Amino acid sequence: MTITDPVTILSIILCILVAILYYGCSRNHCRNHCHNLPPGPTPLPIIGNIHILNFKRPYETLHQLSKKYGPVYSIQIGEEKMVVLAGYETVKDALVNHADTFSERAIVPLYDEIMMGHGVIFAHDENWRVMRRFTLSTLRNFGMGTETTENKIKDESDFLVKKINTYEGKPFDNTDIINGAFSNIIVSILLSHRFDYDDPTLLRLMKIFCDNVKLVGSPMAMLYNAFPSVLSWFPGIQKTLANNRDDIFQFVRETFTAQKKQLDVNDQRNLIDRFLVKQQEEKPNPKLYFTNENLLALVMDLFAAGMETTSTTLRWGLLLMMKYPEIQRKVQNEIDKVIGTSAPQATHRKEMPYTDAVIHEIQRYGNIVPANLPHATTQDVTFRGYFIPKGTYIIPLLTSVLYDKDHFEKPEVFYPEHFLDAGGNFVKNEAFMPFSAGKRSCAGENLAKMELFMFFTKLLQNFTFQAPPGATLDLTPTAFVICTPMSHMMCAVPRI
Repeated sequence: MTITDPVTILSIILCILVAILYYGCSRNHCRNHCHNLPPGPTPLPIIGNIHILNFKRPYETLHQLSKKYGPVYSIQIGEEKMVVLAGYETVKDALVNHADTFSERAIVPLYDEIMMGHGVIFAHDENWRVMRRFTLSTLRNFGMGTETTENKIKDESDFLVKKINTYEGKPFDNTDIINGAFSNIIVSILLSHRFDYDDPTLLRLMKIFCDNVKLVGSPMAMLYNAFPSVLSWFPGIQKTLANNRDDIFQFVRETFTAQKKQLDVNDQRNLIDRFLVKQQEEKPNPKLYFTNENLLALVMDLFAAGMETTSTTLRWGLLLMMKYPEIQRKVQNEIDKVIGTSAPQATHRKEMPYTDAVIHEIQRYGNIVPANLPHATTQDVTFRGYFIPKGTYIIPLLTSVLYDKDHFEKPEVFYPEHFLDAGGNFVKNEAFMPFSAGKRSCAGENLAKMELFMFFTKLLQNFTFQAPPGATLDLTPTAFVICTPMSHMMCAVPRI
């Protein structure tokens, strides 16, 4: 019999853990009696504070607790004592002013078992530093944020418009084609390739990544990470994620094996070529970083990051334009005035303050990665008056930054004026932090900004987006680690 209901599983866990109560209590006693830890809700034996979390949207519980316990507080989830950082000033202080101290990635059992410390997102120590330097330099070398990348985005936006036109204004779900468009940008950098939106390989890869996002944000994943020593006896979710990883790795392995045969050191075409060259250069070094394992994980990391967050942001943008047609019309009027029927270019952004403000507000309101990815301290630190031990699991709560009432006039409302002055000029807001900050900030930030502006303006230049007749538009996000819009249909009515 397969047990999947989270409540049933939690009941089983509680029964099992009574038998090992002495272990949990002794560990909790040690951790809870460190001097001057941040305050927080009193944990129960074994389960800690897991019983007070909103399992669908735990970041909402964490945000509410910060209003009671302050911007630096402790919470215990199962075996793990965590420190939550809330509000712009606190998160910036940690990630920017104390960048080195808060730069480690927390040990998340499920992620570590799947990725084994390889790649860049969930890597640690020197391996992370080497992979991040390589990623940043390679993205720059292959034109991230330059005219080279701009041309790729321009071409892909043409393909996307052509695809949307085939629906002839009738209702359709935009998930796969928008995921496909953004996937093709990152695939061009990784593999020098482009897929048709109906290509079975692309559809399979996107489905795996989307399934993984749902799995790692599920209540079962939360329970697994809270009680890894017990739930290793119930390996269902870990096995599914491992199988999905292996499918992706097989595709990547076949790709770089083929590229190895054609590798030309003097003509490096993409990230995989450059990695293979670094691999050859590194061979005499006993401390190897450019291994096949790191290459597999790095490509998987970049594909996921390059597709999921940016495509989700654009999907939020189109949904919000349907919800607020008056804002959509203002954007279209600015597009008509500045761009007309010409192809959007990255340089147009400076001439389009309202559109720029709307895109920023989509990112803020969409709150794509609300709990951020978990950090950890690299050393003992006294931060804002509290002692935080080395290796502590840190949650820099991005939702508390993007919805900070001290920096956004109407944080719960979609309000582009958050980024406009009284004269209609675009103004930066220091609390705009959708890409996180510090040494673990998004490596593809500049690429994402260019993609969002060019895709968004291209689509609104060509279409007016509307809800199907009789449909109700729901802005409630899904309950995953990435806040995606609920499944919905839309109509794209041609303008030209």
